[in-house]
Amino acid sequence: MSKRALAILAAIGATIIYGLNHTIAKGVMPDHVGAYGFVVLRVMGAAILFWVISIFGPKECIEKKDYLRIVLCAIFGMGLNMLSFFKGLSLSTPINSAVLITTTPIIVLILSTVLIKEKISRKKVFGIFVGLLGAMGLILFGKELRQDAPNIPMGNFLILMNSFFYGTYLILAKILISKYHPFTFMKWLFSLGILICLPFGYHELTAIQWSTIPFDMVWRIAFVIIGTTFCTYLFNIYALTQLKASTLSAFVYVQPLIGILFAIVIGKDALTTTKILSASLVFLGVYLSSRKTKPDL
Repeated sequence: MSKRALAILAAIGATIIYGLNHTIAKGVMPDHVGAYGFVVLRVMGAAILFWVISIFGPKECIEKKDYLRIVLCAIFGMGLNMLSFFKGLSLSTPINSAVLITTTPIIVLILSTVLIKEKISRKKVFGIFVGLLGAMGLILFGKELRQDAPNIPMGNFLILMNSFFYGTYLILAKILISKYHPFTFMKWLFSLGILICLPFGYHELTAIQWSTIPFDMVWRIAFVIIGTTFCTYLFNIYALTQLKASTLSAFVYVQPLIGILFAIVIGKDALTTTKILSASLVFLGVYLSSRKTKPDL
């Protein structure tokens, strides 16, 4: 099998894991582990794994001039991003989460225009408007009565904010990713993530009753740490060695389909008219805003 074929399989593997994560992680919160405590577990576990695997990578030191940028990457990528996503998922539903996560390309486009002055066409502006309209539809009209989703509008808002924080992280990390080996970058990023997330999740972390947690919840926690965090980063890193970033980013559009189907099949969520209409607007907005435009003659 060619390296390109393996890279495509790695990208598919990461996408499947992300899609399943919406329902698997949701099952743990909030009855067994609090959202912020779960984030601390995730960051600590991944940090340990990346420090172990970094033994097989090059020995690099972060230059002093890059300290501030890597701290900002940790704040947006490991702190605000994860804290808002897991808290939002604990308050909302797997389908809402899977749909709203696809707004990330739209957020990146907006931030790229504002921060690095990338040009944006009218068609992309319209796509951004349509996509955000769909996201706002879920936030404002996605009310349901569910015991495992106590505040769906607030949860949807936090998941949307997660896209904003992650988009900011991608722009900030662009230079560092090209400068340092992924193992070096990730081990320090997750290490800083522990310091950032621990104050928020320490109480929930120490409140976990490990002796009473059923095995079904233990494997879900392990899946999030090993699969959703550690493996997906490794898979995406390998995929980037053979595929263009634009090709890899296209796989994000498959994620909500996997997440929605999985949630429905195991009976953890259901489609509603609001979800269908809002999801359609989000998908249409992402499609319009990510289409390549012909250069002006």
